[in-house]
Amino acid sequence: MARDRTQNTVVSPDTNGPRLILLLVVLALTLLGFVMIYSASSISAITEESGQASYLVDQLVFAVIGIVAALVLWKLIPYRFWAGPAIWVIWGVAVVLLLLTALLGLTALGAQRWLSIGPFSLQPSEFVKIALILMAARLFSDLRAGAIDMQTFIVQILIFVVAPTGFLFMTQSDLGTTAIIAVGVLGVMWLGEVPLRVMLITIGALFVFAILAVLLSSYRGDRFLYLNPWNDGEGGQGAGYQIIHSYYAFAEGGIFGSGLGNSREKYLYLPESETDFIYAIIGEELGLIGAVLVIVAFLVLLWAGLRIARAATDDFGAMIAGALTIMLVFQAFLNIGCAIGVFPTTGKPLPFISSGGSSLIASFMMVGIIMAVSEDSAGKDIYERRREDLRVVRRADS
Repeated sequence: MARDRTQNTVVSPDTNGPRLILLLVVLALTLLGFVMIYSASSISAITEESGQASYLVDQLVFAVIGIVAALVLWKLIPYRFWAGPAIWVIWGVAVVLLLLTALLGLTALGAQRWLSIGPFSLQPSEFVKIALILMAARLFSDLRAGAIDMQTFIVQILIFVVAPTGFLFMTQSDLGTTAIIAVGVLGVMWLGEVPLRVMLITIGALFVFAILAVLLSSYRGDRFLYLNPWNDGEGGQGAGYQIIHSYYAFAEGGIFGSGLGNSREKYLYLPESETDFIYAIIGEELGLIGAVLVIVAFLVLLWAGLRIARAATDDFGAMIAGALTIMLVFQAFLNIGCAIGVFPTTGKPLPFISSGGSSLIASFMMVGIIMAVSEDSAGKDIYERRREDLRVVRRADS
């Protein structure tokens, strides 16, 4: 039988603080994204003859769509809905999207990861990762509640989570998204109180997989050039060019930055300056102070999301709220790590800030689900939580 989440844990009935902080952080990051996208993309937009603010206008449209989706997930759909039959529909849609991407997907920047829908292009993996985390949480919740045994659980987790993730990795050659999903599943395991030994074995297996994925792929191995980008065989003008100019951006920004709009690297020196490497433009225009504040914002988001998870009324709510929060923040630090040269380039956007519709909409959808969990637990005392958790506690014989 699953452990009563509230029996041995003191949970504050007031979750309004973390909820408000989460919303304020998301708002601040989104507004910063608007400003930085306009600044970083203006020269590219003029060069493309599409209007100086074209990238910003697109981002505003995507933000409206994302906010509407978040409100629907927050206010109209109880999070327990995803623990019912709906999860199989969501999982089926995710698998269909993966298949369509493999068969009909558009190739850009050397990868086939996009689907064309009229005038828009969609990156399905941004939404697939949400579906897989919901499925993982459902399966772990069933295991903890005794609805399925361990053997059935292992078979189902392999079929419904591991297999689609492996298919995504193989067909889209997307190690970044694969890593994000893996971290999200680890978040589900952690919040589902999986034994430490099992967690360590899983982490070890994932580490071995990552090493093999890099060593067995020549182009991924080439990305380790980031350790010394000037040694790219072309004096820094070849494969090391992008990360070198990211370094230049941070160096030119110094502590206080060159000022909004005063970036030099956005003048077509730094490729993908409005998407994958927008953090470098933040460092250049807002300096070390601005760059550190972005990191602090994501850490605060992590704190707020985990507080919401801790106050959830059941295991499923805790797992999805915590895992989605961890996944968002991990993606942010993966992007930041690439920009500052800690990780090889993965092509993952900075949540809420980078230009890109699929990423922005998916990020808002995750926030909507997290807020739905917080909505359920807001203002309820510990006894209401115990009643709604639907757990039976037998009194020990005296």
